[in-house]
Amino acid sequence: MPHRLYRDMQVAMNKKRNDLILLLSIVLVTALVLIVFHFLKTDGATVTVTKNGEKYATYPLMQDAEIKLSGAQGHATLIIEDGQAYIKDASCSDKLCIKQGKINKNGETIVCLPNKLVITVNSDDDPAVIS
Repeated sequence: MPHRLYRDMQVAMNKKRNDLILLLSIVLVTALVLIVFHFLKTDGATVTVTKNGEKYATYPLMQDAEIKLSGAQGHATLIIEDGQAYIKDASCSDKLCIKQGKINKNGETIVCLPNKLVITVNSDDDPAVIS
């Protein structure tokens, strides 16, 4: 009987060890993928503002500007400086668009749902950019 108990404990320990190895492998692979994607993103050249699902305007990221945008529930202030874009002020109640921070990489976005605004960074060679 003691040998069976010992063998059962060994099997349980091996399962836990294998589970831990699998979990650590998944975490490591996920971290590597995120790091690679972060460094592969290219800097954007323009920022496109979409209002109510329609393209409103495109601005160069290398030209500092303060743009007042009117939205469905009020306004938002888009700041472009030092090659980055961010929302400085907005009349929406949740202010999530402000909390999203600065964007400058191709494909990054800031969304203000209450005002129905989407700000997207595009590169020079992005076919979605049509001035």
